[in-house]
Amino acid sequence: MDLWAAIILGIVEGATEFLPVSSTGHLILTSKLLGMKATDFLKSFEIIIQLGAILSVVVLYWKSLLFNKEILKRVLLAFVPTGVLGLIFYRLIKKFLGNDQIVIWSLLLGGVFLIVFELLHKEKDDAADELGQLPYGKVLLIGLFQSIAMIPGVSRSAATIVGGLILGLKRRTIVEFSFLLAIPTMLAATGMDLVKNAHVFSVDQIGFLAAGFITSFIVAMASVKFLIHFIQRNNFIPFGVYRIVLVLTIWGWR
Repeated sequence: MDLWAAIILGIVEGATEFLPVSSTGHLILTSKLLGMKATDFLKSFEIIIQLGAILSVVVLYWKSLLFNKEILKRVLLAFVPTGVLGLIFYRLIKKFLGNDQIVIWSLLLGGVFLIVFELLHKEKDDAADELGQLPYGKVLLIGLFQSIAMIPGVSRSAATIVGGLILGLKRRTIVEFSFLLAIPTMLAATGMDLVKNAHVFSVDQIGFLAAGFITSFIVAMASVKFLIHFIQRNNFIPFGVYRIVLVLTIWGWR
């Protein structure tokens, strides 16, 4: 890895983390296009720079986290399924990060699912719209939906948002909850990876991590604002189409 590769991956991460297109999948495919080998450091890099994107949510939503205990309790509860399953399947997840076939099929099937779901889904007039009043049972189920995204290419945001829509939440409400749920999820993932691997990072590698981290943070700020604006007038069918076109392009390019 060099500095430019770190910055490119940071841009990709920041642009895709909160969109239902799988940032991890895009990072894996981008690293393949850049001719980078799936080393342990690259896998750690792809996990750690996601925290940079997540910190943009902290900057934008810090009041909800610090001053609304009901929202904070629900965010932490929704994190539990992913936290537990992540501990259990950590080694398997890291192994999946080097498999681009899993990413490609997850992107394709996820794209088809998004399109079909949006064609069938009708938001009810009484859909839940208060984050601080979500029933705890639904909060746990949203957390279970998020855990599906441990499979690279599935998309954490897509799994969480679709789960919330199925459970009767308004679109903007579950999108914002997905933003907030990303904070403990990626803090835990990054923390675990640093504990296990930080001692083997070289000085140069730490510099690359910093470059990717800062880049993803800056780009993610714009990505979050874009998605909030986008969902006010649109559904997620364009993202489903994008995922399918991306996979077909990859297959054609090969």
